[in-house]
Amino acid sequence: MPTLFRFLVVVAILAGLAYAAMFALATFVEPTPREMSVTIPASKLQPPGR
Repeated sequence: MPTLFRFLVVVAILAGLAYAAMFALATFVEPTPREMSVTIPASKLQPPGR
């Protein structure tokens, strides 16, 4: 049983590190807003039936 306990401890530590990394990225990294432009083909602007 000690090997199962050791495995569970290692998995819990790795999960904690992953959670801490995601939390740090979500807290400290600010996205930079920028403009977007999307080209729409003229065929999409025509009403159906023409």
